[in-house]
Amino acid sequence: MHIAVAGNIGAGKTTLTRLLAKHFKWEPHFEDVVDNPYLDDFYHQMERWSFNLQIYFLNSRFRQVLQIRQSGKKIIQDRTIYEDAHIFAPNLHAMGLMTNRDFQNYSSLFELMESLVAPPDMLIYLRSSIPNLVSQIHKRGRDYENSISIDYLSRLNERYEAWIHTYDKGKLLIIDVDNIDFVNNPEDLGTILNRIDAELNGLF
Repeated sequence: MHIAVAGNIGAGKTTLTRLLAKHFKWEPHFEDVVDNPYLDDFYHQMERWSFNLQIYFLNSRFRQVLQIRQSGKKIIQDRTIYEDAHIFAPNLHAMGLMTNRDFQNYSSLFELMESLVAPPDMLIYLRSSIPNLVSQIHKRGRDYENSISIDYLSRLNERYEAWIHTYDKGKLLIIDVDNIDFVNNPEDLGTILNRIDAELNGLF
């Protein structure tokens, strides 16, 4: 079984992935942020490093999805391969931070990879407003994220909403994180767990 958590930067994906993995006894697979050799460079010089960063993420997530399917385990994944291709890369291209040539090369590679992997059995999308994202990003205090602009986050949010609106690869659960605090409020977490339980019972 493969569950994936999607959402913009600062939406709470990693935290929710941890909490769900603990509760349901799923194996968590996290985004490769710590060992990513391009992330810091990218945030300082987006145009120069955008293609390198996106290829790194694509490779990392493709490998992850293959491992998930081969493992036969119940796994929850922090961010999906689709978000890179439908949100981050096209956004960089639209902002003039990735050349047409690089974007076409990237898109072609993604299409090939997508044809070889199965989508998650269920996608959990964390919907968030910009003020909430900004607040969460400041709270966690990652140096390289200090330069993220409101405009950049807004563009990503618009693309997330457009992607989710047409998502049809499997079960979809949308959680509005503006009005809940699943970290500090056990009742809020309980509500999410109940919703996931209900969806899963319909899955199997």
